Amino acid sequence: MAPPLDEDENMVVPPQDLNDGIEPMEGHGESVATVENQPVDDHIGKFTWTVPNFTKISVRKHYSETFVVGGYKWRVLLFPRGNNVDQLSIYLDCADSVSLPSGWTRFAHFNLAVVNQYEPKMSVRKDTQHQFNARESDWGFTSFMPLHELYDPSKGFLVNDTLLIEADVNAPKVVDYWSHDSKKETGFVGLKNQGATCYMNSLLQTLYHLPYFRKAVYHMPTTENDAPSSSIPLALQSLFYKMQYSDTCVATKDLTKSFGWDTYESFMQHDVQELNRVLCEKLEDKMKGTAVEGTIQNLFEGHHMNYIECINVDYKSTRKESFYDLQLDVKGCRNVYESFDKYVEIERMEGDNKYQADNHGLQDAKKGVLFIDFPPVLQLQLKRFEYDFMRDCMVKINDRYEFPQQLDLDRDNGKYLSPDADRSVRNLYTLHSVLVHSGGVTGGHYYAFIRPTLTDQWYKFDDEHVTKEETKRALEDQYGGEEELPQQNPAFNQTPFKFTKYSNAYMLVYIRDTDKDKVICNVDEKDIAQHLQIRLKKEQGEKERRRKDKAEAHLYTVIKIARDEDLGNQIGKHLFFDLVDHDAVKSYRIQQEVPFKMFKEEVAKDTGIPVSCQKFWLWARRQNHTYRPNRPLTELEEMETVGKLKETSTKAHNAELKLWLEVNLTGQERIPAPVPDRTKEDILLFFKLYHPEKEELRFVGRLFVKANGRPIDILEKLCEMAGFASNDELRLFEEIKFEPTVMCEHIDKKSTFRGSQLENGDIICYQKALTKDEEENCRYPDVPSFLEYVCNRQIVHFRRLEKPKEDEFCLELSKQHTYDDVVERVALKVGLEDPSKLRLTSHNCYSQQPKPQPIKYRGVERLSDMLGHYNQTSDILYFETLDLPLPELQGLKTLKIAYHNAKTEEVSAHNIRLPKQSTVGDVINELKTKVELSSPTAELRILEVFYHKIYKIFPLNEKIENINDQYWTLRAEEIPDEEKELGVQDCLIHVYHFLRDPAQNQMVQNFGEPFFLVVRENETLAEVKVRVQNKLQVPDEEFSKYKFAFLSLGRPEYLQDDEIVASKFQRKDTYGAWEYYLGLEHSDTAPKRAHQTNQVRHNFEKPVKIYN
Repeated sequence: MAPPLDEDENMVVPPQDLNDGIEPMEGHGESVATVENQPVDDHIGKFTWTVPNFTKISVRKHYSETFVVGGYKWRVLLFPRGNNVDQLSIYLDCADSVSLPSGWTRFAHFNLAVVNQYEPKMSVRKDTQHQFNARESDWGFTSFMPLHELYDPSKGFLVNDTLLIEADVNAPKVVDYWSHDSKKETGFVGLKNQGATCYMNSLLQTLYHLPYFRKAVYHMPTTENDAPSSSIPLALQSLFYKMQYSDTCVATKDLTKSFGWDTYESFMQHDVQELNRVLCEKLEDKMKGTAVEGTIQNLFEGHHMNYIECINVDYKSTRKESFYDLQLDVKGCRNVYESFDKYVEIERMEGDNKYQADNHGLQDAKKGVLFIDFPPVLQLQLKRFEYDFMRDCMVKINDRYEFPQQLDLDRDNGKYLSPDADRSVRNLYTLHSVLVHSGGVTGGHYYAFIRPTLTDQWYKFDDEHVTKEETKRALEDQYGGEEELPQQNPAFNQTPFKFTKYSNAYMLVYIRDTDKDKVICNVDEKDIAQHLQIRLKKEQGEKERRRKDKAEAHLYTVIKIARDEDLGNQIGKHLFFDLVDHDAVKSYRIQQEVPFKMFKEEVAKDTGIPVSCQKFWLWARRQNHTYRPNRPLTELEEMETVGKLKETSTKAHNAELKLWLEVNLTGQERIPAPVPDRTKEDILLFFKLYHPEKEELRFVGRLFVKANGRPIDILEKLCEMAGFASNDELRLFEEIKFEPTVMCEHIDKKSTFRGSQLENGDIICYQKALTKDEEENCRYPDVPSFLEYVCNRQIVHFRRLEKPKEDEFCLELSKQHTYDDVVERVALKVGLEDPSKLRLTSHNCYSQQPKPQPIKYRGVERLSDMLGHYNQTSDILYFETLDLPLPELQGLKTLKIAYHNAKTEEVSAHNIRLPKQSTVGDVINELKTKVELSSPTAELRILEVFYHKIYKIFPLNEKIENINDQYWTLRAEEIPDEEKELGVQDCLIHVYHFLRDPAQNQMVQNFGEPFFLVVRENETLAEVKVRVQNKLQVPDEEFSKYKFAFLSLGRPEYLQDDEIVASKFQRKDTYGAWEYYLGLEHSDTAPKRAHQTNQVRHNFEKPVKIYN
């Protein structure tokens, strides 16, 4: 996976300043490093780093000892205080990168972990992979885990000021892809990765190698006028054609452009299953009304029957549904057959879950799914990613999961089939493709194993590279599970080290044997539209020409010739500064050994200008970054070869040779004549004319003037060139530079040209002098003001913040406009009287999204500051209309408060907006006006709740400015009367709900709403239970299943009814003592949040959309 272009909260390469020397540890104890079961000649190893005196480390970055895996030297790089974030930052570093030879690379798949020393299962572990090289010699996670969590003594990560870090590294020897020719070795070509499109490449390879699908794509109607970048059918046809006939890997940019994706989408990793569904739906829609309508259904569509059948009465409800793929459970299943068993497993509907049958009332019933028919191509999506409600996060299931080469879905007398299924169809399938995900939930890489014609030979399609693979690599190695490393010294009878395999099958494609000849059909050029063949062969020829030109570039010189006509065609249209855009002038590709005089003959043939009438000038780049003709070629230089002239006249290696051709045109017919000889006293000047009333600048010609002459001597000639009367008054300015700012100065008409420091190639801009009234009627009355405007003008696309993909309107502004200028123009456009009620947000050029933080009121000086993003400039701004002026709003703080009603037990959400200097007491007073209290004298408090624990009760005098409601829940509640009358020996304790997860080694998991409870001095657990049940209003039968325990640092100590509860707690105010609490162990019967499953996407993902 490529590194993101923008700061990413999960995986980024450290900035380059992190690659400098190791900082001294300044007297701290040395780190203790161990390498467990390190095989001598193997590529997998585990490294454990014990970091003592962690809180005393004062350096910014801290390195582990060097360890060896796969014959390579590694070390762990740690930022104890975070790499410019409030998170622990950890990276894997090539320890010997400085001494490695130029061009070195090294691949590793690794995971890094901070070990939880209380509960190892709660360790924080993240994995990724990377191709290390000289520029990216370290790779890992800038935001590995929050520092507050690391330093929390109850969490178990930092014990006795010691941190344990583990690194599992897999550094295999890889194929030398530099010399590997995929087409020559395998007959197939790969697909280029645009940044993070490996998931798409693996799917496209799978679809391409279903010839029936490929043939249908070829037969979709397209025309020669279509553009691949805007037509999905044509883009896919073009891609498949190139995959079929190209000798090198193929780019997918036209296809992603046809999807409507921008660059950001290409660097956004999506879910391959979701892309498969979206793409097939889009193609199905595009095929409607064509000769290939129904292809997607014919290949991939199957049907199953959902049924509910009553047990005690004769009633059955059925519903037929179609599917294009099946999602199979991996967790709890050993293989595909067990997943199918689970898929059709019967669910009993009885007790509280009885079925409401028409005319029969509530009935015991059985519910299930059976298959009516299976498709010719069966796509099985393996549920490797699931949401863990206990840990409140997405996890990857790396369990071992087997899949056969031959899949028999008629097994056990067709137990998967419905009574309506056609039993004459033999549902025996052969494995065609295995799509693999390598990595974890935070990122990874996709590739595919495919056997295109169902022979015994498998091929691995990994982006640009295609290799032949053994069957074991495609099957057994992709089952997942754990891999056992050989012991380093078997004589010691050590416990073998097991390494989790993070590469495993994610999607399987099977082809039914009876449909094999139909699906694996022949596809040749007769299936491809003639216009497509012509277009693509032309593209291929152009590509071959460019390749040849590139290979022979060292034998040729490109000469670019600018003439007066070019200046006239460009200046004032798309060019305002300097003289010419050399990319838009005539160019010649000339062999290096050709004499320059012979080249002049070619110019004569091309332009009709005789060799004797040609005078070539060299261009020079000045210190102020302008580019002007500097001097003519000498006779001696014109005697040289083209290659020699380029070497002597240009400093840049392999630079083009740029020349200006001076032509002396005479008479009314403008016939070329020999160029007169010049002396050092002759200065070549270029002239631009400005019309203030038209706001127009154009090139009007060039003149040779004497150095001792004066501008006043040529005024009549300038009027003639401009078409003015000979006695019109002119104003003259020298265009000096335009970067980083415009410099255009007035020229004294009575000073000599030498006195005004004018030289060859200089530009004089002139205009007719204006009266005061004329100046007032012009926006830009003189040349300097016009050039300043042109340099700074900017078309800005404004979008509403709530519709960040749609342009609302465009405005022409100046980069020098102030904050007030910009908001006033926007307010005028949207019809808002008060510009201060507008809030602007800048654009992130990398993510193509609004930046997370809006622009503060007058927080930037200029429009240029609003549009800048690192080294890029955007032309997009987002705006929103506020109900308050922005300066006033910025002085306020909005807190989201969840109020728990003491009488109704209902929870209501409230947004409280107060000045930032307000206190918690002010928030409570405001909240009282919005909620229902049990009595007018009721007192409220606000708690900080996180992961079902109470971490803080806010003092009434605490300022709200620094209270964070983004990560913690702010809960408001009434203070019970019993807490106001605490006795000397009474305890106020925390009470939390919890359960123990058998899948997580009986680890304690909190859930539900925590609360406080007053416990009297000699009160037994039996007495406390009565009050807890009364508070929670739990029925007797359910409450009898509750277990009560005292928990200290996550360890439960179960209590008996006769035990004194207060004796377990310190006899003092324990506000905030969340690590010691009374735990209520019971099952979590609360309904899960329905929206959560939609919020558990990988944090680097967003939904796949194909816009066109």
